[in-house]
Amino acid sequence: MKITVITGTEVKGCTWHLKESFLSELRDDNEIQEFYLPRDNPQFCRGCKICFFVNESKCPHADKVMPIWDSMVNSDLIVWAYPVYVLRTPGHVKTLLDHFGCHWMVHRPEPKMFTKTAVVLTQSIGAPNGSAQDDVATSMSWLGVPRVKRLGFGMIDGVIWEELKPKRREKFIRKTKAFARSLKNLKPAKGLNLKGKFFFEICKAMQKYLLKKTDKPSADGQYWIDQGWISL
Repeated sequence: MKITVITGTEVKGCTWHLKESFLSELRDDNEIQEFYLPRDNPQFCRGCKICFFVNESKCPHADKVMPIWDSMVNSDLIVWAYPVYVLRTPGHVKTLLDHFGCHWMVHRPEPKMFTKTAVVLTQSIGAPNGSAQDDVATSMSWLGVPRVKRLGFGMIDGVIWEELKPKRREKFIRKTKAFARSLKNLKPAKGLNLKGKFFFEICKAMQKYLLKKTDKPSADGQYWIDQGWISL
C-alpha cells in the first residue's frame, strides 16, 4: 500500500507523536511519503485562475503543489495530521487545499481519487475537533475521495506532549494504533459513494449545459470530453 502523509506542523509535539503512533503500525509493509507544512507548502493562492483556464502545471506554485498532488494521486491512503487552530484547520493546511480546487468535482476531477481512503487525524487542547476536520474532509469529498475517516483528541492536560499524564498519553497511543490497524488490509474503494455520485451527476449536467453555450470548450469542458464523460 502507498501512503501519503501531510502533517500540518513541523513541531515534534502532540500532533507528531499521534502521527508517529499511527504510522508505527503501517511502516513495515507499506511505502510512505511524508510532507510537512509549512515547510513543503506553496505560497498563498494568487487567484490568477491559470489552473482553471489553462492547466494546474502552469500554476506559479506548481513546484510545491504538484509533488504533493502527484503523491496523493499515486497513493491508496492519504493521511492528514494537524493541530486545531482556533477551532479550525491551520491556515497553511487551507493554503494547500486551495491549490487543489481545480481538481474538485465541479472542475477536473481525477478518476484515481475515486478509489482512495483519506484519514483526518487531529488534536486540540480540549476544543471540539469536528469543525477543523470538516475543512479537510469537505475538500477530500469534493476531490472524489469516497472514504474519509476521522480521529480527534482533546489533550486537556496541556499542549506539551511530555507534560501530559502518562495514562492519557498511553490512551492516545493505544487508540491511534488501533485506528491504524483497522486500515492494514485496506482495499481500494469501488468508486464514488452515493453522495459523490450525486455531485458528479450534477457537475456533469452543468458541464453539458456550459458546452452548449460556447463554440469552444473550456479547459474543464475539454477535460470532461477527454474523459468520455460528456460529448460534443
